[in-house]
Amino acid sequence: MKYKDWLDEWLELYVKISAKERTYKKYRQQAEKYIVPLLGDYDADELSAVVLQKFSVSLAKRELAPNSVNFIVAVLKASLKKGVLLGVIDRSYADAIVRPKVRTSKVACFSKEEQKKIEQYIFDKQQPVLFGILLCLYTGLRIGELLALTWEDVDLKKGIVSVSKSCHDSWENGHYVKVFDTTKTQSSERVIPLPKQIVACLKFLRRTTKTRFVVIGKSEYGAQIRSYQRTFELVLKKLKIGHRGFHALRHTFATRALEVGMDVKTLSEILGHQNPMITLTRYAHSLMEHKAEMMNKVGRLLG
Repeated sequence: MKYKDWLDEWLELYVKISAKERTYKKYRQQAEKYIVPLLGDYDADELSAVVLQKFSVSLAKRELAPNSVNFIVAVLKASLKKGVLLGVIDRSYADAIVRPKVRTSKVACFSKEEQKKIEQYIFDKQQPVLFGILLCLYTGLRIGELLALTWEDVDLKKGIVSVSKSCHDSWENGHYVKVFDTTKTQSSERVIPLPKQIVACLKFLRRTTKTRFVVIGKSEYGAQIRSYQRTFELVLKKLKIGHRGFHALRHTFATRALEVGMDVKTLSEILGHQNPMITLTRYAHSLMEHKAEMMNKVGRLLG
């Protein structure tokens, strides 16, 4: 059996029915772009350890990011392992693949001064569409979670927001459409208590907008991902703040939360991480000031 035939079968029969639509599309896209051209014409049982390692090295030579190479290799390994489990392939050498080293990228966030500039700009403009940026700065919502929020998800009396869904852009019939989906992981479904100041902002927003979605857009389904990212980029450009992706708002929230003394367990639950260790690992650098303060307290014992 040609490997490309098994790969197609695996994607349709096993990945498509068990993964999110977005994940399935990404798997198929990477398979068709990188795996099939180089390995597709091999018989499945011809994929030796050397063949697979040469494939991994060839990906690295394309100057793809290490994370991209790892994702492609993960798709390859998953398909081969399922093939062995089902008896379609006699043996898999997938575990013999040596992946490129991945360096953890530095978390990009805004300084306190930059954050104040952004907040002041939003309050000065009083444009309803911009309040989503403020909401992210004080809740750590992902952009997909933010743009999927409806007013039914916000309890202004209790001061909470329920995160139960997300959204993403999908390219269909020559243009982007907004697609709603479940949250990134099960732990991403959460209830976030809102600061009183944010509740006041949301009450004002609720009175001034009539749409179902918290962040307004050109359609009845609210703002789209790419459109809102561009809006955010324009804000940074007008304020002459260096470019950072929208996700920097989430990182900024986490950093400020640690700076004011929020414990890692609470922050982990608010961010929707699977466990506090993920939060601790990702934002360890943000604890440096706190560590220095604690060490100075210990140092006072001297003398």
